[in-house]
Amino acid sequence: MPPSAAVPTPVVALSERHIRILDAAERVFARAGFHAATMQDVAAEAGMSPGNLYRYFSAKDAIIAGIAERDRSLIAADFGRLHPRNGPLLDQLEELGRRHLVQKPREKAVIALEIWAEAARNPQMSRMCAAIDGTVAQGLTAAIADAKANGELPAGLDEGGFLLAITMMADGFLCRRAVDPAFDEAAAAETLFTGMRLLAQTMLRPVAEAR
Repeated sequence: MPPSAAVPTPVVALSERHIRILDAAERVFARAGFHAATMQDVAAEAGMSPGNLYRYFSAKDAIIAGIAERDRSLIAADFGRLHPRNGPLLDQLEELGRRHLVQKPREKAVIALEIWAEAARNPQMSRMCAAIDGTVAQGLTAAIADAKANGELPAGLDEGGFLLAITMMADGFLCRRAVDPAFDEAAAAETLFTGMRLLAQTMLRPVAEAR
């Protein structure tokens, strides 16, 4: 089987204390938002003194960067495991989607919305989001190429259009989950993954372009 393109290597594993702080910060940011939350709030949520917190993160922006990089690292690892030997690509993508979109706590969707809103006015945050998007695109592009080569997906699939469509669908899912406490994740997930499978068979390039 042809090797997939390289996916960015995950960062070095975080210490237990770093993970504890990032988890606490996510809960605080989901409740109060990035701007209203303080380092003192994060320290209290993590069960440590503010002075101890500053030993690990110098400022709130550093914590936000840590959250974004941890997410990028986890996504890189997940997409790095996409491979034909692990079964049909669309089944693997559905499993990944359910893990990240449905099974994660709702606060993860709220944090994603906070990050996107901040990225609209903060160039550093925008670059962090672009790095995460790039990791997803690189892993998916390689996996789609493998699936086309082995006949699972149509040879004429519009890879760029398909990739854009499913990432927008996932982003929309997260937004709805973040803003609507009554959002039915299970029903929405069925709709999302059914749509993904239909697009994979029907989003084809014009015949002349596909040659």
